[in-house]
Amino acid sequence: MSRTEGGVEEFEAVARAVVEPVRRYLHRRTDAATADDALGEVLLVLWRRAADVPADPLPWAIGVARLCLANAERSRRRQHRLLTRIGPGAPEPDPTEDVAGALDDAARVRAALRTLKDADAELLRLQAWDGLSSDQLAQLLGITPNAVAIRLHRARGRLREALERQDPEPDRTGRGKGRA
Repeated sequence: MSRTEGGVEEFEAVARAVVEPVRRYLHRRTDAATADDALGEVLLVLWRRAADVPADPLPWAIGVARLCLANAERSRRRQHRLLTRIGPGAPEPDPTEDVAGALDDAARVRAALRTLKDADAELLRLQAWDGLSSDQLAQLLGITPNAVAIRLHRARGRLREALERQDPEPDRTGRGKGRA
């Protein structure tokens, strides 16, 4: 199937609009090589399904990226099972290991996010880290913006509770010491 010049220009405009947010989304969730492969797959899907791309392409592209990551994870698990059947191998590195985890505040939030249900944690990440609006989240998840607002409110409450269950945040002011 050949593309018209206008089709190429439309694809390039959509790709420019989504490539960096989708790249950041992928790199926060997996290792660099898998993220780059998934980004290539997302762009291929955008090209092949140009007629299906909505006016606001970012939620749609992130939805495609989520599916690409799920496929990559299934493939990784299959490869791991095969390697364990045919012989001993070195343990695989954890692709979720994060350099930012060395920072105290980031580590606390990430630890609290890990205690949440996957759906709650993903919703909070999409909103806070990927900057998706309620309307974009609604489009991505196939629910109403009102349902998104309710889920976000509940997820934030659960995150706040998880943070409160952790060791209390250190007193950086020095005022809390020596007082009864």
